[in-house]
Amino acid sequence: MLRIIQGGYNFTHPDGVTIDRPYGIEHYVFVLFKSKTNVIINNESYIVDKNSYILIRPSTSYLYRDLEKPFINDWFHCNGDEEMADLLSDLEIPVDTPMRAVDPLHLSKYIFDLHHINFQGGPLCEQIIDADLKSFFLKLSNMQQQRAALPEITNRYLSEFSELRNQIYLTPQIKQSVGSLAAQLNLSKSYFQHIYKDLFGCPVTVDIIKSRLEYAKFLLDSSLLSVAAVSKTCGYANESHFMRQFKKYVGVTPSQYKSRQQHP
Repeated sequence: MLRIIQGGYNFTHPDGVTIDRPYGIEHYVFVLFKSKTNVIINNESYIVDKNSYILIRPSTSYLYRDLEKPFINDWFHCNGDEEMADLLSDLEIPVDTPMRAVDPLHLSKYIFDLHHINFQGGPLCEQIIDADLKSFFLKLSNMQQQRAALPEITNRYLSEFSELRNQIYLTPQIKQSVGSLAAQLNLSKSYFQHIYKDLFGCPVTVDIIKSRLEYAKFLLDSSLLSVAAVSKTCGYANESHFMRQFKKYVGVTPSQYKSRQQHP
């Protein structure tokens, strides 16, 4: 059974950090770098850009240190039994090699979910973590294969588009148009939309809507704002439009959602 030994999400080191393990450790180590980093593994040095990751095998010699401050990462250690080795082999997931994350935003969310379940505990926690860790590596392999299947001309845009997608989800309150997003990358609107869908499997307009609605759900859950105020805060100029989109994607109206959260 796979299990998490320890880990962290969005760990921030204002003054930087150096992790030096010349003899490795007995567990697998997964690190998602959110800052530029120098990684030395088996005496080979890499300059690793943010939104990259590495999966390190037990007993592998490694060191990583900040190349910019603050240093931010997501990470976890998990047990290194034969089941884990067989899973990674079957999924052809590279180990001891820095890799560029195809979709760092969702990869980070998967790590957050793992930690949330682990901290939550409960009688079925071990079984859930086992299933979720296997799911995590399945998703990671699926992302890699998706990237490998991309045409070279599309693949070269991955880093810039990943940054832009992060921006969409991290700033849902800012009203953004497809044209303005395309302009940030100096691309035509039609070509931008084509590349975005090839990379992430959905139109950019869907991600813009989802980012706003996820923020709306958060506000409805955690604030006393009215539906009209939530609509405006999430960048909607028209409350009716907000309510229609919310009902379409969430399945209930904003008022019903808020009522359901208050009276489960």
